[in-house]
Amino acid sequence: MDALLIISVILFWLFIGIGLRHLYVYQQEKKELVVHVQETMHLENQHQFRKKAAFAERTIKRLTKFADDFSSMGQRLNFFSEPHDVEDWLRKSGYPFDLTVERFQGIKIFFAIAGLTIAAMAFVIGIPLAHFGLLFMPLIGYFLPILYVKNKGKERQERLRYDLPDFLDTVSVSLQAGVHLEEALKQIVRFFEGPLQEEFSRFLQETELGVPREEAYRELLRRNDNPEFQTLIKSLIQGNRLGVPIAQTFKMQAEDMRVMRKEQAKEKAAKASPKITLITTFVITPAAIMMIAGLMILNMFLGDNSVLKMFE
Repeated sequence: MDALLIISVILFWLFIGIGLRHLYVYQQEKKELVVHVQETMHLENQHQFRKKAAFAERTIKRLTKFADDFSSMGQRLNFFSEPHDVEDWLRKSGYPFDLTVERFQGIKIFFAIAGLTIAAMAFVIGIPLAHFGLLFMPLIGYFLPILYVKNKGKERQERLRYDLPDFLDTVSVSLQAGVHLEEALKQIVRFFEGPLQEEFSRFLQETELGVPREEAYRELLRRNDNPEFQTLIKSLIQGNRLGVPIAQTFKMQAEDMRVMRKEQAKEKAAKASPKITLITTFVITPAAIMMIAGLMILNMFLGDNSVLKMFE
């Protein structure tokens, strides 16, 4: 009986060891497979398949699923958010939180109802001016997703504009070295992050799946309205039709974009000067005058040589 017990224990730990070994081998092969897929599909820098998306993003994605119940109502109440406009906003913003047109329409109603609920609770509690919230909170909830997606699209296009010159310089050097365009993009896009990497990764995937190159270029134009990016893609379309060498095109586009970026910085600086003057004139200067006047008044009545002591 004791021998059987000892043999059972030995076999137990033996099988545990074999299982752990196979688990280790599985994990190693899984890592190698992931690296291979990343290199093949050009997704290496998409935060390692988005690196399990941040906790806040995952939470928001879960919350947005509740909006699906209101999508039919939202599609009927589509004020300032026609479906084709929403599709354009989502496309240019990179579909944040995996939003679709239907889910976006539901989020508007969900937020409007949430705003109305919060305002009603504040009114019941008796918070001052809460009755105004019954009118404005639903409107704020309705328009908040619209403003967010529009702003997200603008930020994405600005980021695209900022990264584009460095990207074009790198691609231009590779093309001048004799590397084919697709191969150059395949190798370079892995070292960039953000919308530029996402757009060209998608472009490469489409071409590998058999989509004609010109059609893939036009999809890039539909997804982005940045003027510099559109100029580049249109040049590539023209070069693809005429067979023009594109290495020089990339180099010239990068130089032009840097010049445009400098001019835009100067323009923003020139626009900022009057705003700073207004703030100085109407905020800082009156505050400084009031502070000095207050000190003078306090010194006049409470200082060593105050007016009150003269009448004592």
